[in-house]
Amino acid sequence: MGKAVLGISAFYHDSAAALVQDGKIIAAAQEERFTRKKNDESFPVNAIKYCLDEAGIDAKSLECVVFYDKPFIKFERLLETYHAFAPKGLTSFINAIPVWLKDKLFMKRLIRNQLKSIGILPNVPILFSEHHLSHAASAFFPSPFQEAAILTIDGVGEWATTTISHGSGNKITILKELHFPHSIGLLYSAFTYYCGFRVNSGEYKLMGLAPYGIPDSERVEKFKEQILTKLIDVRPDGSLLLNMKYFSFATGLTMSNNEMWAKLFGIQKRNDESEITQPYMDLALAIQQVTDGIVLKLAKTAQELTGCKILVMAGGVALNCVSNGKIYESGLFEDLWIQPAAGDAGGSLGAALAVWYMHLNHARVVDPEDSMQGSYLGPSYPDNEIRKIIHRFDIPHRYFEDFDELAKHTAAQINSGKVIGWFQGRMEFGPRALGNRSIIGDARDPEMQKKMNLKIKFRESFRPFAPAILEDDVAEYCQYKAHSPYMLLVMPVLAERCNKPPENYHNENIYSRLYFERSDVPAVTHIDYSARVQTVSKSTNERFWKVISEFKQLTGYGIIINTSFNVRGEPIVCTPFDAFRCFMNTEIDYLVLNNFVFDKAQLWQLKDEFAKDYKFAPD
Repeated sequence: MGKAVLGISAFYHDSAAALVQDGKIIAAAQEERFTRKKNDESFPVNAIKYCLDEAGIDAKSLECVVFYDKPFIKFERLLETYHAFAPKGLTSFINAIPVWLKDKLFMKRLIRNQLKSIGILPNVPILFSEHHLSHAASAFFPSPFQEAAILTIDGVGEWATTTISHGSGNKITILKELHFPHSIGLLYSAFTYYCGFRVNSGEYKLMGLAPYGIPDSERVEKFKEQILTKLIDVRPDGSLLLNMKYFSFATGLTMSNNEMWAKLFGIQKRNDESEITQPYMDLALAIQQVTDGIVLKLAKTAQELTGCKILVMAGGVALNCVSNGKIYESGLFEDLWIQPAAGDAGGSLGAALAVWYMHLNHARVVDPEDSMQGSYLGPSYPDNEIRKIIHRFDIPHRYFEDFDELAKHTAAQINSGKVIGWFQGRMEFGPRALGNRSIIGDARDPEMQKKMNLKIKFRESFRPFAPAILEDDVAEYCQYKAHSPYMLLVMPVLAERCNKPPENYHNENIYSRLYFERSDVPAVTHIDYSARVQTVSKSTNERFWKVISEFKQLTGYGIIINTSFNVRGEPIVCTPFDAFRCFMNTEIDYLVLNNFVFDKAQLWQLKDEFAKDYKFAPD
């Protein structure tokens, strides 16, 4: 094997490391999975160690280390922003600038010292990639396309908040940028904040809440008009200007000017954990529909600028699978591919790939599937690691020599209404569990959505669950026969599977609407008759595919629930011990670790042991 490039992201949120060797993605993981601190922003020491270990190399084999953005340009943006808004922002300035002067401004020295502590010697070059180039590279280079339009949308990098680029072969050319403070990502985060969710981790909650808004209602239409006339000015090409009188993120410690928003929308900022009333649902729907429209305009502009029939996407807003679904539905492009680790964690991978192809000028060989390997890029654990836990706690278990028998057993338990913690192979890279660190159950069970949210995930009851569907069966459940391996497209559920809602459906309270059986797979059919779909193929994840196939043999349904193996406020499990501890502190019925099966009914005596120091953090 030849030299390798190590990419890292750190110090903002969702730190990660990725290693590329001879153009192949060898390993990638978020630091949070190892430290068990959700969205951990610290230097990814554990993730780097894992990547080197997975590749079987030491620091001598590194061509270089690359950081995912350019701190000097980001510092320039901070200074110019504080100057432009002065005298506003003094408190924020006093808090931010000392940190930059002490550490972040001297990022190369900081990175060098951190690398030295884990044995990476000073002679390894350290490079810096621009933030949105890292996103663009993460979208284009692993994609199955020789040429594509590239759309990256997030909060902010250095100056850019949105870029349109053209990818061809081993080169990316940035064609157009939108600059801070005008940002679709920050606009959406401001509404996340105002609706009572945490910025940088609660945006998916706002997306999940939006379908509870009443479509075409007077309030939703009024909210949209106020957003489009008072808060933002959207141009035909999808670029926008924010009316900064209404926003505080540029110089303040909050996202929005709460007093002005209260006057504009007629509701106060919602407090965390307080009741979610209909006006907040309508506000969520309004901003989601506005975002959909903006993203669609940007996609059209990307097509016009590049002339490409293929679109690839990354950046935090690319995780908005509702907007992605609107692009797919529009028919603007022949194909659409979205980086599964679209946020800042994926920037580590994009930075490494940008250096490998653009800086080192290596030729690119396109994988017809994609080169993300199903996003199964994290660590795996052999049976002896599981046996250590069994021996330490004297745990009753069953071991299956034949995986086919294990798949049949698991399918039978799902069919009987049981919830399974499913832990296999390499951990996923990115925010979605895709069948290796998953909690799975029966999508046909009308009680399953409630059970999983309240008794297993310990999260808000309105949150939807995704279906994992056999790739060849997706047209049996959804209106589009789309390839969606990374759970990044929302599709309408097939009309013939759906039940017509009662006449007063939208006038009912949130729980009456939530627990109405909308289809014959009610646990994965969201309030608006949509589903965030994962298509499962035999070639990418044969074990997960086999379980769903066995379930289909039993029931005729090639579809199950798939949600991430974690509880509220906790990262997705990484190790067998993480999985066992989560299993013991929830109402998951069975745990499958590789070929080992654990039955909760036999483990009551261990509950207190595994409850020690296990705390659910806010998310």
